[in-house]
Amino acid sequence: MANGVNISDAETPLLGDVVEGSVDYKGRPVTRSKSGGWRSASFIIGVEIAERFAYYGIGSNLISYLTGPLGQSVATAAENVNVWSGTASLLPLLGAFIADSYLGRYRTIIISSVLYILGLGFLTLSTALPSSHSDCQDTATCSPPKFQIIFFFFSLYLVAIGQGGHKPCVQAFGADQFDAQDPEESKAKSSFFNWWYFGMCGGMLMTLWILNYIQDNLSWGLGFGIPCIIMGLALIIFLLGSFTYRFRQSCDEKNPLLRIGNVFINAARNWKTTTSAISVEQEVQGILLHEGSEQFKFLNKALLAPNGSKENGKICSISEVEETKAILRLIPIWTTCLVYAIVFSQSFTLFTKQGATLDRSLGSNFEVPAASLQSFISLSVVVFIPIYDRILVPVTRAITGKPTGITMLQRIGTGIFLSILSMVIAAIIEKKRLQTALEYGLVDMPKETVPMSICWLIPQYILFGISDVFTMVGLQEFFYDQVPVDLKSIGLSLYLSIFGIGSFLSSFLISVTENITGKDGQTSWFSDNLNRAHLDYFYWVLAILSTIAFTAYLYFSRYYIYNKSSSL
Repeated sequence: MANGVNISDAETPLLGDVVEGSVDYKGRPVTRSKSGGWRSASFIIGVEIAERFAYYGIGSNLISYLTGPLGQSVATAAENVNVWSGTASLLPLLGAFIADSYLGRYRTIIISSVLYILGLGFLTLSTALPSSHSDCQDTATCSPPKFQIIFFFFSLYLVAIGQGGHKPCVQAFGADQFDAQDPEESKAKSSFFNWWYFGMCGGMLMTLWILNYIQDNLSWGLGFGIPCIIMGLALIIFLLGSFTYRFRQSCDEKNPLLRIGNVFINAARNWKTTTSAISVEQEVQGILLHEGSEQFKFLNKALLAPNGSKENGKICSISEVEETKAILRLIPIWTTCLVYAIVFSQSFTLFTKQGATLDRSLGSNFEVPAASLQSFISLSVVVFIPIYDRILVPVTRAITGKPTGITMLQRIGTGIFLSILSMVIAAIIEKKRLQTALEYGLVDMPKETVPMSICWLIPQYILFGISDVFTMVGLQEFFYDQVPVDLKSIGLSLYLSIFGIGSFLSSFLISVTENITGKDGQTSWFSDNLNRAHLDYFYWVLAILSTIAFTAYLYFSRYYIYNKSSSL
């Protein structure tokens, strides 16, 4: 008996250290001191660095490969890049659904990593296939064999499928390593999103400084092969951390998407029930007495049996109705951020082609790859995130009293405003580039270098990077924090889908603009001869659209109601 008491006393501190709702890889309860936290998050951030290195190793310079070895026009290549990027950003919705409903995040990450590596391997192989195109001097009049093109795009979209399962699950799995119920870990989780993006941009920097140079000056096969090797190492790193991970247990056996669907179905069945009848029922039961109850009141009809009958009790629970409302509240924010995503797409397409026309020499023997200018976005993020996390957050926290300093929506809005300024600067610089080409008689000499330093483009990249620190990280935290517990992967996939839809909209906007401005023999704004094109006009259009969307965003964010458990 004495021994039993001693054992109990010895175990009491350990029991108090148990993290509720989480287990280890064997399904056993986990303790705070031996699992999760930054210990586990460091493995996962390391994997993200490798994955972003691989992804941007393909995406950042893809337009150069399409207009070079594959011989596509600037407009066609830009559309293909946007469609691929959009697909890659939308597929996380499918990957998140599979993870949250069936496989779980851990298994989904492993399976998608294997597909990712396979796609990168095939992509490398596609560049090594025999091609008559390599002997052709004029890319405008000849193209590589059809099989090579098909195999290349098959490999490219296999990478997108792998990324679709990998991206939302890795980030959600990383955030799962912090217990929101613990005050210290809750603060750490907010910082996790900052340092996650810091690591992500670190991986992008290595890509833009190393891989772009290899692809432009050495070999496309080597430039695609290195990401394949890096992703293989990332999978090994992820598996090594398995012993330290916390695995979140589902708090409801019912499929989370099924729960939300049932709320809509049951509310629709009770469409004849008056809101006053529902209000009486709420008052009797003493439920839904908080601010969010007044929003989407038609969903409260799902609390009763069909036709308002009370015989069988409530059809849907209060929590199910509330989590459905939480999803609906995200829609206006999601919609008004789409134009930001359209602007975001330009840094990988038109900005790169713009830079390719300028003087990129650095010294007498080195020429900066145009795509490497994207590194200034990542570099400004890497520099500004520590400033934001260590200086701005504590200062604003002291002023506002909020744990995060400013609210998530305020953070997102600040970044959108900065992106508008970035587009204005891009339009002004492009106008100067066109004037320089005119002054030196280069309007009809598109292959000649415009005597204007590529450094003129740096300000628009830096400002865009700072806007990312606010908007991108803010969106990640917002869509993770504001969705129900069982839908965290889907929440992050909703954030990613903004950029997927944005890429498609960008492609659509470019196509429509080209058709309108290029008809009747006129020079298109996206002419292959950029010295006769008018990218500056397009940038002004984006600045105006962004201003309209920003105004709508301010309206909807003003009336947004945060989840009760949110730290803002």
